[in-house]
Amino acid sequence: MKKSKSFPAFNSPFELGVRMVYLLNSLQPVGVDLQKLVLLDYAIVYSHDLGGPPSLHTPVPYRGCEYLSRRDLIAQSLYLMSTRGLVAVAMDDTGITYFAGESARSMVGALTSPYLRELEDRCQWAAATFATLSSQDMTERFAQQGHLWGAEFENGNAPGRQ
Repeated sequence: MKKSKSFPAFNSPFELGVRMVYLLNSLQPVGVDLQKLVLLDYAIVYSHDLGGPPSLHTPVPYRGCEYLSRRDLIAQSLYLMSTRGLVAVAMDDTGITYFAGESARSMVGALTSPYLRELEDRCQWAAATFATLSSQDMTERFAQQGHLWGAEFENGNAPGRQ
């Protein structure tokens, strides 16, 4: 009997990829960079922390540290979803920007589980609340509300910032 390869269900590139597709779909036609997606991911998962609707996931102690591990997973998830036409990528002098792909709207409309409806609601809230803010403005707002991801933010040296 051939042993099948197992993949983690939680905190996997697939799980985060689904969240990124929903998030980018809610942001249309605007695109965002990786740093802003990391911040928006925290906002949709722990929305109650930021004055929004009930959090999508159960708040856990030290959840702010998730930022450190999520960045690489989100980058992997964006690549995975881009290979399926769910995420589009544009590169220019300012860097890499991610957009909802051609198939994103179809996927979001076709999946109807209660969790995914809640995810869509949180993504719409995050888009309405944070779409016009820069990554730096979001970081400062999160910090003012007591949501720091470690010393690198307290010192103003967030990854991707000079």
